[in-house]
Amino acid sequence: MPNHPSPPGSVFKRGPSRRALLTGTAAAAGLGLAGCGSVTGGLSDKTRVKQWNLLAGADGAIMTEMHGNFSAEHPDVELEATTFGWGTPFYTRLVMGASSGNAADIATIHLSRLKSVSPDTLLDAITIDELTEAGIDAADFPEKIWEKCFHEDRLYALPLDTHALVNYYNRDVCQQIGALNPDGTLIDTTGRESYFDLLRAAKEVTGEFGTSLDTFGGWRQFWAWYRQADGEMTFGDDDFEMDDDKALQAIETMYLMAEEGLCPTFSDGAQCAANFENGAAAFVQVGNWEINRFKLFGGDNPDWFSMTEMPAFFGNRRTQGDCHSFVLPHHNSWDPEVRKATVEYAAYMLKNSYRWGEGGGHTPSYLPVTESPEYQALQPNAEYSGVVENVQFDPDVWFSGSAARLFDETGSIFLQVYSLAMKPEEALELMKDRIHTLLALPNPVD
Repeated sequence: MPNHPSPPGSVFKRGPSRRALLTGTAAAAGLGLAGCGSVTGGLSDKTRVKQWNLLAGADGAIMTEMHGNFSAEHPDVELEATTFGWGTPFYTRLVMGASSGNAADIATIHLSRLKSVSPDTLLDAITIDELTEAGIDAADFPEKIWEKCFHEDRLYALPLDTHALVNYYNRDVCQQIGALNPDGTLIDTTGRESYFDLLRAAKEVTGEFGTSLDTFGGWRQFWAWYRQADGEMTFGDDDFEMDDDKALQAIETMYLMAEEGLCPTFSDGAQCAANFENGAAAFVQVGNWEINRFKLFGGDNPDWFSMTEMPAFFGNRRTQGDCHSFVLPHHNSWDPEVRKATVEYAAYMLKNSYRWGEGGGHTPSYLPVTESPEYQALQPNAEYSGVVENVQFDPDVWFSGSAARLFDETGSIFLQVYSLAMKPEEALELMKDRIHTLLALPNPVD
């Protein structure tokens, strides 16, 4: 694993931000951001650590539980966690706070958004010495994910998990169609048509669909299938490169699946999951974060379903995904005790991320957890744990990543493909036009 150098000098003091416009705007809102920086002492003898996150769903409840455990085991630290609205509300608050040097001490972001939050000016780097003191080592993470945490040879993020598009399946229906191995896991299929055959058999049992999926979130399926075919998407200053043939193949997969009635032509996130729960579909391709919803739906039979990685349509099981990661928003100055407690908090969350995987469905990035016998025995999580190696991050450009514009702009196109209102060839051209439009826009944090 490459040994990235630690940032030169101390990270506790920095010069003024180059983002003058953002800094000025944040200063104008000074009353709203004042007092965000943590301090040691004050009205309490505890060291106060402020944490911001965007986890308002079931996984947010698990994080709150873990925060309680951290506080119980660290009586000298006062942890103040705040949850903001997922997506734009959170990232707007993060950028505004960090540009003034008055954000929280630590924040949970999507690793795919690291570049878009301008790490060299809006975040503070983490030193390897700090991690070593907290008992964390570079070898504790998958190399591909660890490399994504660096910007210009500085470490700016600590990955908590991998969360990705996975494949859930109804055990009873799969048993009926002979799709289970002797150990009860789903059989492997090779190629798109082989999996379509599985969906056709399932459709005969359900009477409606073979699989459910979110037709509003088509970017996730597109990127999974495009990357399975080794498709690349690279960006320059005012242009980009994409393999049209491989992109068309991925879009055609959507159209063909919907045209044959193997999946819904219209299904938002809620209906996507409901189709699986009510038996309208034997499979559902959705994020691993839905695991608790389906367990609760099963009531006394939480094992009515299981889950595995995405099927290999084009030679492998790559899938679209991301990582929740910890970052340190920029501080004009750090209290050394707060800084130490902040890094200790991150280390604690990593070392105790078994609960994060068990309760939230996300696959911990911390290898001592995922490689432990306890986690390997955890079902159904262990069945899709290989997703860590197969996860494909969104393209490396400022408008890409979780809750970013690329997802929204392409999603509205793919929605029309699933509804059979737009042919794949037309969708491809419109997708390219939308990306060119995004490229012409200025990065808001530049």
